Amino acid sequence: MVMAWSRCGPALGALLLSFGWSAAEAVASDEAVRLLSYEATPSVQAPVDLGGSSYEQREALARAALDEIVPEIMAAVGVDAAALETQVTPGGYLLRTNASLQTRGLLSEAEANRLAAALGYVFRQWSVMVSRLEDGDGDTGYVSVGFPAGALTPALAQGFFTHAAGVKEGLGGGYTAFGDVMVFLNVRDGSGAPYSGLGDMEFAARLGTAAGTFPDAQAKIADAGFASAVFVGNDWARATEGEDYAALLGDDAEAIAALDALRAAHDALVLRMGEAFGWD
Repeated sequence: MVMAWSRCGPALGALLLSFGWSAAEAVASDEAVRLLSYEATPSVQAPVDLGGSSYEQREALARAALDEIVPEIMAAVGVDAAALETQVTPGGYLLRTNASLQTRGLLSEAEANRLAAALGYVFRQWSVMVSRLEDGDGDTGYVSVGFPAGALTPALAQGFFTHAAGVKEGLGGGYTAFGDVMVFLNVRDGSGAPYSGLGDMEFAARLGTAAGTFPDAQAKIADAGFASAVFVGNDWARATEGEDYAALLGDDAEAIAALDALRAAHDALVLRMGEAFGWD
């Protein structure tokens, strides 16, 4: 199929407005509505084995972390939690759908990267994605896939994620869901090469094929265009204490100490949830 590319197309633009996002809200040249995408399920060094946990259990962990820990992380790095909004939504990474946290609000690039580093540090994430979905001048291609109203459950999202990766392996990197829309971003690495291994046009065309061949005509391409997105990450194989994240926080010993305490609080939360759910 032929994709009509846009700079933040009408469907995604309407979706963003429905969540209260508008580029016109920016009040400084570097301040814009930015979205941080991450998880509260530890990627490494988890105090219990979450391998057998259900989506519902991981969602419960995400919601507890949102209530108990996320606002404290924001405070530790000088971000006003009341000025931001965070939702728990399905999100996919490397062919697995998990309960993800989506934090959005007006942030400068430095503020967003600093907050991303703090969240990744406490929750032991390989990376936190920082994106501007309304940035029509960005260099990251995106495709949004829509489903019938009320249809997009975590199971259906995982089903389409797996189906898309079967069409082309590069589509199994990740997605973010909002309502009944899955947004796939063709994120670049530091050299500008897409992690998917696909150019933007092929990325979109393959997702079009996936939507067109998904059973029962449940999926359709809602929009395609350009945004901006980067990963703020830590190489836990090398930086086992989160040193890459800590470096982004500078020489702020007070913030690091607060985040260390919050990491311990998160471990305690995971252990508490593990006891309740029978995780080993």
